[in-house]
Amino acid sequence: MREFLVEITTTVPEGTSQDEVDRRRAAEAVRARELAATGNLARLWRPVGELRSIGIWRATDEEQLHAKVLGTLPLRPWMTFTVTALQSHPNDPGGTDVKQ
Repeated sequence: MREFLVEITTTVPEGTSQDEVDRRRAAEAVRARELAATGNLARLWRPVGELRSIGIWRATDEEQLHAKVLGTLPLRPWMTFTVTALQSHPNDPGGTDVKQ
């Protein structure tokens, strides 16, 4: 699978009930655990004080990432994505493909 850096901004539409927000957030937590278990979600961070996430996601390609991974998130209708495809860097100190 390829890796992607994904920035997600979530904007709850005005007038949405707190019950709906809570329901979707709970479902989002369940789906995130499922995607982590399948290897599609590798890491996820939230910048302090923001409703934005930055994560390392995995999929066969960007089309699959959008259709079968990010598109399955319960908060998806409220999200915008910035996706950057990643590749190994030869100087990555944590890389497993470093040549000696």
